[in-house]
Amino acid sequence: MVLSSVNKMKVFQLVFSDTGRSFYSSGDKVSGSVRLEAAQLCKVSGLRVSAAGCARVEHRGGKNRRSRSQEVEYLKYEEELRLEEQLTRDSDGCFLLQPSKTYSFQFGFELPAPGRLVSSYKGKFGYVRYYARAVLDRPSQHALQCEREFEVEEPLDVNRPDLLAPAAASKQKKVTCLFIPDGQVSITAQIDRKGFCEGEDINISAKFENTCSRIVVPKAAIIAKHLYVADGHSKVLRQKLSAVRGNHIISGMCDMWQGKTIRVPKLKPSLLGCDIIKVDYALMRQVGGEKHEIRRKLFLLPPDLPAHPREREADAGAASGHRHHPVQRRRQQDEQREQPGRVPEQLVLLPLSPPQLQ
Repeated sequence: MVLSSVNKMKVFQLVFSDTGRSFYSSGDKVSGSVRLEAAQLCKVSGLRVSAAGCARVEHRGGKNRRSRSQEVEYLKYEEELRLEEQLTRDSDGCFLLQPSKTYSFQFGFELPAPGRLVSSYKGKFGYVRYYARAVLDRPSQHALQCEREFEVEEPLDVNRPDLLAPAAASKQKKVTCLFIPDGQVSITAQIDRKGFCEGEDINISAKFENTCSRIVVPKAAIIAKHLYVADGHSKVLRQKLSAVRGNHIISGMCDMWQGKTIRVPKLKPSLLGCDIIKVDYALMRQVGGEKHEIRRKLFLLPPDLPAHPREREADAGAASGHRHHPVQRRRQQDEQREQPGRVPEQLVLLPLSPPQLQ
């Protein structure tokens, strides 16, 4: 009898139990199996499964363009699978894999409690990544390994009063020309609520006044800000995602926006709780050029719950009297994805502090 540990495995893969699941959250159980099949009789010494999750940032900066990197660990797990339940041992104590026979070894682990994980993310200078890895040990040879990533999305509470309440602010800015006062521009703006879903329109009501000598143009835009921190040094990326603009306002005139809309595009979720990567979204308001801009900042989060008043009323009239948990609703959306006419809600516009003009 010839025992071969040299030939490659015909099948060596890690599979999750729920293949249709799009994400996991804190406290969920991740389970699956490792499948093995050998082309001919061979022997292995062990099989283990590990899981890990970490945030990593890497970028270059400074005069010497020195590379900087930093990691934060969120998940670590390892399990030795019991091969003796299905395989027999040889005289050397190694396990024998019979040719053309598929073996399946189960594994499972529970994700940490809420507050200890952050959502998955991938950006230009960093990522938050979770994966499960299987390692097959072979006598007198390098171990074989395979891995599979899984998404983590942390639920958010969208029943906060400040999310459902309207927001209003006003600001004046003085304008100078060659250090000589040249009047001012002012803005008063309001939105009916702070929570929005992907694809919804943000209705902006605003009044602009121009008492300076130049022509100004009111604008609004949704801006993404990605902050990466490594070894105490940060790198910031900003991106304009969508924008609207109004009519030119000449000196001594004003303009009104009544329900001017800007659509919330498809966005990556805001990243909360991570010390080295931060992702924020802001609704910026501007009057005139960059030197005369007035901004209003709001943040986007993904609760997967409707913030529209009609849907809030429908939820209030439900028999349970309570909204669905964000994760529960998202899983229901996964199940209903194939049904026509279903549009999953994914984003909300939420200020982390009271809205103010800067």
